[in-house]
Formats: sequence, C-alpha cells, structure tokens
Amino acid sequence: MAPQEIPNSVKFTMSGISGCMATGVVQPMDLVKNRMQVSGERGAVRAHKSSFHAFVNIYKSEGFLAFYNGIGAGLLRQVLYTGTRLGIYTSLFTRFSKDGKPPSFLGKIGIASTAGSIAAFIGTPAEVCLIRMTTDSAQPAEQRRNYKNVFDALFRITREEGVTGLWSGCGPTIGRAVVVNIAQLVSYSQSKQILIGTNYFKEGLGLHFTASMMSALITTLASLPLDIAKTRLQRMKIIDGKPEYRGFINVWSVILKNEGFFALWKGFTPYYARLGPHTVLTFIFLEQMMTGYKKFKGIESTASSM
Repeated sequence: MAPQEIPNSVKFTMSGISGCMATGVVQPMDLVKNRMQVSGERGAVRAHKSSFHAFVNIYKSEGFLAFYNGIGAGLLRQVLYTGTRLGIYTSLFTRFSKDGKPPSFLGKIGIASTAGSIAAFIGTPAEVCLIRMTTDSAQPAEQRRNYKNVFDALFRITREEGVTGLWSGCGPTIGRAVVVNIAQLVSYSQSKQILIGTNYFKEGLGLHFTASMMSALITTLASLPLDIAKTRLQRMKIIDGKPEYRGFINVWSVILKNEGFFALWKGFTPYYARLGPHTVLTFIFLEQMMTGYKKFKGIESTASSM
C-alpha cells in the first residue's frame, strides 16, 4: 500500500538539497551583500559606492573565484539551517492541515516562528563562518583571519574564542530567522492561496515562481535591518578585551549615528538579488522534488506541504 504522505526524513533531506542547489547559483550575490554591509562601518570611507561597483572591484582585485569565497560554509549553512527550517515547516504544515485545507494564517505564523528559531540556533556556527570568510578579503592584510576552509574556521573559532564564539550574534540571527520565516514562508503560502483563488493559477511552476517573487520582496524589506546587525556582530573583533558591539541594538544605534537611517537597508539590491532567486529556486526545487517523490511512490495526496 502506498504511503499517504511524504516521510518527514525525506522532507528534511529535500529541504537541505534544495537550499544547496539554490546557494550554488546565488553565492556571488551573498558575498557582495556581505561586503556592502560592512563597507563604511563606523563612519569609515565606503569601499563600494554601489552593488555594481562592488562587483567590478571584487572581480578586478580578487578575480572571479573570489565570488565563491566561503562556498563551503554557505553549503553547510544550507544543510543545517535551510534543511531544518523547511523540514520543520513542511512537516508541521502537513500535521496541522485538516481535510486538505492549510493551517490558518496565525497557525502558519506559529509554525514559521518555530521552524526559524530552531533552525537559526542550529545553523549559527556555519553562519558565523560564512560571514567571516566572505568579508575577510576586504580587511587589511594584517587583520585577516585567513581561514583555509569552513572546517578550519570552525576549529580555529573554537580554539581562539571558545565554543560560544561559534554562536556569536546568535540573538539577532534567531530574530532575523523568525522575521524571515514569517515573512518568507507565510507570505509564500498566503500568496499561493490568493493566486489560486483568482482562478488564473493552479499548482505548478508558474504559481511557485510568482508566489516566490512576491515572498522575496516582502522578506527583503522586513529582514534587512536585522541582517545587517547580524553581519556586523558575527564579523566583529575583540579589541582590548572588549567586543566592538554590545548587541544588535547597539549596532543599530551606531549605524543610525554614523551612517544614517537608510543604512539599515544597506545592500538592498544584492540582498534582494540574492534572496529573490534563492527563494524562487529553493521553493521550486523543493516543490518539484516533493511532486516527483509523490509520483514515484504513488502517494495520492494532492494537498500542498507549503
């Protein structure tokens, strides 16, 4: 007898794979976004005037492969973070769906918050490595950490800063993840429902693409101020025994004082250019894999897992 639903273990695996596939495409935008967010820190001269300027500068000074600095950390983050958050979300979404009807709007918010907070805590060590590895080349030579790879980064952070160093910026990382998951996953689910309700869309690639782009814009606007705080906390150094920042509120106050209000959305273009395709590709890959698995296993359920 064919199973009625996709096993949770398969959902977690597919979620991680879809995130890794998407990251392979958008890694250059992630690197540019991180460089933009630390450019002009504490009132220093901005190294990049725009996203295009950053692309050109990085390519000229470091070469094409520099855009994939930290790719190992990026893939590890997808396995730990995306695999966990989408695995939990799709599992709980199916669990709380009744008679083929998705959970309520508030139910989706609760599911997304739970998935995001758990996944963010698990994925923070990989996130710390990713931020440091993608911004290291922008530092003066004497200040660079020069991690060889993600495993060298994990080992050195543990040795030099203690195990807790792996969870630097964990608070804003979790805060950002909750905002991202509510904005991204709930808006994606709601967009699908609204689009299907117009009778112009049905389950398929066109629906997934349109809902993904709507979700990405909402998520970018909502989460970028938290993302820039997370980025600066995770790359900060300890100076004379004291950290550069005391927390994400302190990061925001320093940015507002030295760089202005709109600096909270610094790196908007590469962030959206990274988040948009990543959202689209992740959801499309995941939805297509789940659809293919259902057909392969003869699962008759037509209810969406997202």
